[in-house]
Amino acid sequence: MKKKIMNQTVPAKDGFSLVATVYEPDSNLESAVIINSAIAVPQGFYKDYANHLCEEGHAVLTYDYRGIGDSRPASLKGFQARARDWAELDMAGVIEWATTRYQPLQLVHIGHSIGGQIAGLIDNSDKITAMVTVSAQSGYWALQPSWEKYRVWFFVFVAFPALTHIFGYLPWSRFAPGEDLPKNVALEWARWCRSPDYLFGERSLESLRNFPKFTAPILAYSFSDDVWGSRRSVDAMMARYTGATVERRHKTPQDIGDNKIKHLGFFMPNALNLWNEVDDWLKQQRSISGFSVY
Repeated sequence: MKKKIMNQTVPAKDGFSLVATVYEPDSNLESAVIINSAIAVPQGFYKDYANHLCEEGHAVLTYDYRGIGDSRPASLKGFQARARDWAELDMAGVIEWATTRYQPLQLVHIGHSIGGQIAGLIDNSDKITAMVTVSAQSGYWALQPSWEKYRVWFFVFVAFPALTHIFGYLPWSRFAPGEDLPKNVALEWARWCRSPDYLFGERSLESLRNFPKFTAPILAYSFSDDVWGSRRSVDAMMARYTGATVERRHKTPQDIGDNKIKHLGFFMPNALNLWNEVDDWLKQQRSISGFSVY
């Protein structure tokens, strides 16, 4: 299928300019998919999956949250952004833009990790017709498996607060693959991870009232070798989507004929079996809704 791939600037709800990439098939623009990144993961990581979805007939948009990737300012020191802004302002703004541009019959939210966790905070989730989450877990440190939870404990209680105060931002790229984080994104996220209720323990987070309003059907994946998103941590997060029907699928590397999936592997081309599963599920949702883009 022929397609166009274009750079695009998309306004967040407060007018902040987000850098995005749009993948458009040459016809059948009745279905649009927004890929919402994991924390510290730039949009370019998702290009293979975006191309696949576009070849399946969807218009696809990837983007960088404020302070990340191409939406990062020259310096993160003093840059004002919070983790909640990625949902309330960025994610919600991208949904408005995609809805206006495509007026799709089907608008799909792909949420990787935090991209699926915070979708319930947005005030326009009524525009979403289906959501697929990939390792969208409660970040509470004690829900992580085995010894990983102690590493996460050290990060969120010690390393992240200390490093952000020293550098004025979290220099994630110095000790792990991924993007640096704005100071208040890192501090807010670390605070959530210290609470047994994760972000639901944040009393100042007024947008939590939007969670019960999220009613789109959800397909939620977890993986047996994902130490950042254990089965029970994903179950804990999905239980918070009380207004939605959630279908859970827990996979092993053997399901894709490989020796690992972990936190990022779903978006690698060798996970084609899982991509095809999602394709089939989205077609099912279109059938339930009574329309087809084919």
